[in-house]
Amino acid sequence: MQKMTLKALRVNKGLTIKEASKKLDIREETLSNYENSKTFPDVRMISKMEKLYGVNYNDIIFLN
Repeated sequence: MQKMTLKALRVNKGLTIKEASKKLDIREETLSNYENSKTFPDVRMISKMEKLYGVNYNDIIFLN
């Protein structure tokens, strides 16, 4: 798989930021901050993202 940013992964899954944040059990603002590299998810959250987006940690680009 090609490496993708968090936003690209979300959009590729057809999820809005509202839908993805609900599935991840976080606030929309928190997910937006992750997607814009203002803050970074912890290991537990990365694991949830891997499952939601169907990717491995190594396939996620965290810096824009």
